[in-house]
Amino acid sequence: MEQNIKYYVVKDKAIPEVLIKVVEAKRLLTADKMMTVKEATDKCGISRSSFYKYKDDIFPFDDSSKGRNITLSIQISDEMGLLSELLAVVAKYHANILTIHQTIPVSGVATISLSIEVLKDTGDLSKMVDEIGNLDGIFDIKILARE
Repeated sequence: MEQNIKYYVVKDKAIPEVLIKVVEAKRLLTADKMMTVKEATDKCGISRSSFYKYKDDIFPFDDSSKGRNITLSIQISDEMGLLSELLAVVAKYHANILTIHQTIPVSGVATISLSIEVLKDTGDLSKMVDEIGNLDGIFDIKILARE
């Protein structure tokens, strides 16, 4: 896990054009389930490699994020009590856990898909994600989706 990952809110005029096009391609793919990544990237004028490089690192932000759901993908060591520590962090930030799915550990590592609801009193999500990522035994954490 990379240490000290930070999240920023940036005005669109400060974001490189390729990242804006990645967001647009993701929107196209969500709107048209039959569209391929190649079709979406061609339509947006970016390469598939650019899309895959940035797709997990950028998503639109809006002021109405409270009351929305966020899905995290977490690579976790198969250690007793680690899932409990992770869930304690989520509780500390007053986020509501909607679903948890854990794969069977392979070579001592499991993948957890965690969907949480952002409530009006939920704390800073970027700090929560960073705190989870800094737990001993967490190898990777990504924000997969926002609804």
